[in-house]
Amino acid sequence: METSNKVTVEATVQAPVEKVWEYWTEPTHIKKWNSASDDWHTPIAENDLRAGGKFHSRMEAKDGSFGFDFGGTYDEVKLHEVIAYTLGDGRKVNITFKGQDNQTEVIETFDAETTNPIEFQQQGWQAILDNFKKYAESI
Repeated sequence: METSNKVTVEATVQAPVEKVWEYWTEPTHIKKWNSASDDWHTPIAENDLRAGGKFHSRMEAKDGSFGFDFGGTYDEVKLHEVIAYTLGDGRKVNITFKGQDNQTEVIETFDAETTNPIEFQQQGWQAILDNFKKYAESI
């Protein structure tokens, strides 16, 4: 899929990078934060966190009305610094973690898809990232 539209979302999490990394990558945690709103959830999360490894999660509306699979293959994994992957449709995603003292900046850049407006995609990814921030800071 050819696209030059890259979208960036970011958040500063009030937690050390080691904790942020663990919560971002461990399936037990992913299931607890990976949704854009309270009426969605992630009942399945699998993660083989290494270059060439695959990940998969199932995101569903809690009422069962809609759901989709989200997954891909890791291109680069640099502990506490970078996660880069290619989605099943060929789009690229790059996430950087910048830890300093007791806070971590998480910056996610992804190739936009062509089905939905870019603003809609950015809002959705930002909502998930905001949910992650809330979860990581509350535990």
